[in-house]
Amino acid sequence: MLRSLFSGISGLRSHQTMLDVTGNNIANVNTTGFKSSQTQFQDALSQVVQNASGAQAGTGGTNPAQVGLGVRVAGVTTNFTQGASQLTGRSTDMMIQGDGFFVVRKGADTFYTRAGGFDFDATGQMVLPGEGALVQGWAAVNGVIDTNSPLTDLRVPAGTLMGAIATTSATYEGNLQSDAATGTTIERAVKAYDSTGVEREITLTFTKSAAGWSLAAADGTSTAAPGAMTFAADGSLTSPTGFTLGSVSVDLSTVTGFAGVQTVAASTQDGHSAGTLQAFSLGADGTITGSFSNGLKQTVGRIALGNFTNPAGLEKAGGSLFRTTVNSGNAQVGAAGTGGRGGLAGGALEMSNVDLSSEFTNLIIAQRGFQANSRVITTSDELLQELVNLKR
Repeated sequence: MLRSLFSGISGLRSHQTMLDVTGNNIANVNTTGFKSSQTQFQDALSQVVQNASGAQAGTGGTNPAQVGLGVRVAGVTTNFTQGASQLTGRSTDMMIQGDGFFVVRKGADTFYTRAGGFDFDATGQMVLPGEGALVQGWAAVNGVIDTNSPLTDLRVPAGTLMGAIATTSATYEGNLQSDAATGTTIERAVKAYDSTGVEREITLTFTKSAAGWSLAAADGTSTAAPGAMTFAADGSLTSPTGFTLGSVSVDLSTVTGFAGVQTVAASTQDGHSAGTLQAFSLGADGTITGSFSNGLKQTVGRIALGNFTNPAGLEKAGGSLFRTTVNSGNAQVGAAGTGGRGGLAGGALEMSNVDLSSEFTNLIIAQRGFQANSRVITTSDELLQELVNLKR
C-alpha cells in the first residue's frame, strides 16, 4: 500500500484530537477557574530511503533521503494564564490574583483548583459545591494562626463563640486643665469585664481644689483613692502615674496638666464580653476575619494556597480539580502573597481563560487540516485504482 494512505490516516486522527480539545475548550467557556488546553503536533517516524554519505576524493557528499510516515499528537498542554474576574458580592467567593491553587481534600486525596466558588455545609465546613471537597487551611486559636502547623479542614460555622476575657488593664489619656475653676469635678468611665463577661464601669473622678487636682476611683465593688495629682513644669504627670482598682491596673502615665484644655478621657481596656460570629471578610493574604456580636473582630482562619514548579504537569481530575503528577512536583503550600503565591480577592471569581476568537480559528484550522488529509487518502485511492485497472 502507499505510505501516503497511512500518513493521511495519521493526519485525520491528529486533527480529530485537535477538534476534540478545541470543542472541550468552547464547552467550558463559562466554567469558573477553567484553564484551556492546546494541541501540539510533531512529525512521526521518517523512513530512510538513502543514507547520507561523506565527501571522498573526487566525489562530493550526499544528503540523506527520507520519507515521512505522518503526524502524531506530541501533547495537549494546559494554558494557566489568568482568567477574567467576575464580581459576585458573595463573601464565600474567592479569586486568586496571580499564581497558586486552592488546596482541597476529598476523602484521603488532595486536589488543587482555581475555582473559588465555595460554600458551607450543615456543619460549617467550607466546601467546593458539586464536589463536596473540603477547603484546606489553618484554623486560628484565640485569633492566632500558625502557618507552620499541618493543614486542616476550614470551618466557619455560624454562631462560633468568642469567649469573654477579663479586663486586667485600662488606660486614661488626655489633658487635665490646670487653670480650671476650684470645685470642678470631672468623671470619666470605661467599661470593664470579669472572666465571665459581666460588664461593669470603672469610673475615675477628678476634683479640682485650690491645691490642684485629686483623684478617686470606683468600679461598683472596689474603690481606690490615689489622692493628689502632681505635675512637672513641662506638664507631665509625676504622681500617681498608675494605680490598681480591684484586679485592674489603671495607667495614667500619658495624662498631662496644661492650661486651657480639658481632654482627659478613657482610652483603652483589654477585656471584652463573649460574642457570636455574625459575618466574616477575606483579606488579600487569605485571612478570614470574623465580626462578632460583641462588636469585635477576630481572625478565625486562613486559606492555604499551593503552587508548583511546573503547573503544566498537573493532571485534570474533573470538577475543575487538578492532581499532582511526577512531572508537576509536589505542592509548595503556604499563605497567599508569600513564596510567589498570588493574593486573594473576596466577592469575585476567576472565569475561564478560553479565548473564543482563538478557539473558532482553531476550529477552522482543524477542519481544513482534516479535509486536506482526507484528500491525501482520496488521491492515494485513485492512484491505486489506476494501478488495478492496468490489468483488465
